[in-house]
Amino acid sequence: MGLKIKETADAAGVSVRTLHYYDQIGLLTPDSVSESGYRLYSSENLENLQQILFFRELDFSLAEIKSILNNPGFDRMEALIRQKKMLAEKKKRLDSIISLLEKTIILSEKGKTMNEKELFNAFDTADIQRHKKEFAGETRKRYGGTETYRESISRTSGYSEKDWEMISDDSAKIYQKFISQMSLPPSDPEVLETVSQWQGHISRFYYDCSDETLSGLGELYISDVRFMENIDKAGPGLADFMSRAIFEYCRKNK
Repeated sequence: MGLKIKETADAAGVSVRTLHYYDQIGLLTPDSVSESGYRLYSSENLENLQQILFFRELDFSLAEIKSILNNPGFDRMEALIRQKKMLAEKKKRLDSIISLLEKTIILSEKGKTMNEKELFNAFDTADIQRHKKEFAGETRKRYGGTETYRESISRTSGYSEKDWEMISDDSAKIYQKFISQMSLPPSDPEVLETVSQWQGHISRFYYDCSDETLSGLGELYISDVRFMENIDKAGPGLADFMSRAIFEYCRKNK
């Protein structure tokens, strides 16, 4: 048995809407669904949610977190050690800011001010940023050194929650088009047009998706269970249909 979504949200101090959103973008998918239709979060799900919250506290983007957690080579213990180090730096900085506030209050009560350097030195984030860059650099080197990966991170790191909602809505509409066409042959012109829209969606929001890159994605949709399960949430058999349609699209464009 696992925790229901409301129980998970209450335990983690996040909203149910946030968990729905994480599921929608493939960041945190519940381990199972009960016969009554309740989403159930396993112990592994909860550990991943904890990791997400640690990374968010350190200002990693959702795209960066997803790239790290979804990689088979992710080392949770190593991540915890590095996160502890960075959070310690953040705590040190917050303690300095609190001390600065206390000093400012005392001086203000006496009608005094401090010099320009003292006014702002507690806000220095150099140490935190240095550790984050080191960790980000190591994880990127380990989890994805391709130009496609780098471009995806560069684009998505600045996306807001509203941006992600818009992107998710756009992908859902294309998924629904594919689902409505599953009775057609993958080589049907209508299906190929939808593949073109999918390629455009990826190029617009993530990275330049050439036919070669798209072909590789089509293979992943059926060879990588994570891709298959995530896509098939929109409709059973969708990943396989999209894979075959992408194959026909890329073959036609050769």
